[in-house]
Amino acid sequence: MSTKDVKTILESFIGALFITLVLSCSPGDREPGIVSKPDFDLVLIPGGEFLMGKDGESEHSPAHSVYIDSFYIDAYEVTNSQYLAFCEETGHRLPEFWGMDAFHCGPGFAKHPVVGVSWSDAEAYAEWAGKRLPTEAEWEYAARGGLVGKNYPVGDDLDSTLANFTMKGKTKGSAPVGSYPPNGYGLYDMVGNVVEWVSDYYAGDYYSASPYENPTGPEKGKFRVIRGGGWHSGPYCNSVFFRNALPGGWVDINVGFRCAKGIQKK
Repeated sequence: MSTKDVKTILESFIGALFITLVLSCSPGDREPGIVSKPDFDLVLIPGGEFLMGKDGESEHSPAHSVYIDSFYIDAYEVTNSQYLAFCEETGHRLPEFWGMDAFHCGPGFAKHPVVGVSWSDAEAYAEWAGKRLPTEAEWEYAARGGLVGKNYPVGDDLDSTLANFTMKGKTKGSAPVGSYPPNGYGLYDMVGNVVEWVSDYYAGDYYSASPYENPTGPEKGKFRVIRGGGWHSGPYCNSVFFRNALPGGWVDINVGFRCAKGIQKK
């Protein structure tokens, strides 16, 4: 075999490898059941201090300084395709609204965020994927995307070109993940699209007693925190400081999740 032939073979191999890598890193392009434990979309969020909450905004108050260690978080909300892979591998039950086209829930909407999952369902998926749910503080720190004192991941205003939310009473249902511009950390749909479960129990007065470093919420409670507004929520509920809660067993057409992952300390 000539040197030229060897070179040609190597170039073909490298080209094929490059295409394979690009395809494996394309968000949501997987068909259901093909990719089981996706890690390619984790984004490193550098640790630091930020001002959490907003003064004068009921349970979102007081604004208080919080320090967060560096961590990873999914760039995208968990999709129907990803969640189906989890269910197929583990035998976990399918989402409550699976197969209902009106809610974009099912294999025909592979790139849309999964909905109809409880907090426990989300936690089970995260554990299967080798991840966890983000804390409420991690979620808000990541959602702000490095901006200080702004209402949204993109600034003080939000319009229909920047996020998927209810505007003037008009709703469209969920959109494929990544359909709108990312925030400063490269994260998509941190507000809008679907509301997201986080790990914390909920308490309306927690901010008054929250620790400075890596708060994880109350030790117990009746509800779990949800964040990020969603397609069925108005502009105010889609602000980065807005917090709400649901019973952990609740399933909803507007609630999904994304995962996070800590950094192992040496």
